Amino acid sequence: VQENIERFFTRFVEEGKATVRLREPAVDVCLSKANASNLKTFLSAVRLAHQGTDIGSLPLSALVPAKTSEVEKPKTKMIITSRRDYPLTKNFPYSLEHLQASYCKLARIDTRVLCLKKLRKLDLSHNHIKQLPATIGDLICLQELNLHDNHLESFSGALCNSTLQKSLQFLDLSQNKIKALPIQFCQLRELINLKLDDNELIRLPFKIGQLDHLRFLSAARNKLPFLPSDFRKLCLENLDLFGNPFEQPNPLVPNIQLKIPLTLLECAARATVNYRIPYGCHLLPSHLCEDLEVAKTCQCGSACLSSFIQITVTMNLHHVAHTVVLVDNMGGTEAPIICYFCSLDCYSQFLDRYLQSN
Repeated sequence: VQENIERFFTRFVEEGKATVRLREPAVDVCLSKANASNLKTFLSAVRLAHQGTDIGSLPLSALVPAKTSEVEKPKTKMIITSRRDYPLTKNFPYSLEHLQASYCKLARIDTRVLCLKKLRKLDLSHNHIKQLPATIGDLICLQELNLHDNHLESFSGALCNSTLQKSLQFLDLSQNKIKALPIQFCQLRELINLKLDDNELIRLPFKIGQLDHLRFLSAARNKLPFLPSDFRKLCLENLDLFGNPFEQPNPLVPNIQLKIPLTLLECAARATVNYRIPYGCHLLPSHLCEDLEVAKTCQCGSACLSSFIQITVTMNLHHVAHTVVLVDNMGGTEAPIICYFCSLDCYSQFLDRYLQSN
């Protein structure tokens, strides 16, 4: 400490509190809960050392190791369940790994929470949060995020492109006001458990099949008319889609969006996807890249972009999940799923098989 003390703060030394500000490194050493007499002796020794006094002349007592019971362990868990207990003037401990702040009437996420880089579990359920800041993506260790019963209307695409891609395993967005999830949502590929119940969803993410670690999915009591074609790729342990207004599938009434002959753009897009030609925003306009990311897949395996035939067919949900909660009160476990065809030939072949099987 020789010639390295910037300043002493001793106003509350009689209460056993003091702060020593160092020059290098530029930190404050905060002392609290000390015996006032011992603290004064210690500060006196630090002052003399700062002035260059010989170590033999310093008023130092023999060092007595602290007992285990006297050492305050870093706090890793904090649970707050009322507005009254929410800290307004004190910071959260930086060592926190699990923070729950429920029933606190929070309208936004506290910026102090976003500084807790060790957080693994964040529970902000039962609040009034309307929007999520992109900086949640800076919580590099976050594995569980619970936002149940808030006022969310969207989930940001920026969050899906953040470090949450590599860490987030549990996400609860149930009981909000979300109508749709962004295309980028399926970049959260480490997700194991996803809860979307009691929202206003009119569709599930187009590329939901990319969530190959997903094992538990619940999207009950939404407004889903059908499931995306990529839904077939899921491999779930538990699935709950109860209470959605699923449409009655009718393969004989197709939605024909074919453009004959195919446009040059459609031909190029199909070739790019079918032959796995690398592309990116440095090669193509960003809107074309976004279109290619959501290219549809025909029953024959080929891709199609804006020229296709669309139908809905029935799928037994047991094909993608071991345990299925009944879809309706009639005991059904089937739901409509979209199918795409890149040409009349492909649709005709499907129609022949369908009519023969029925």
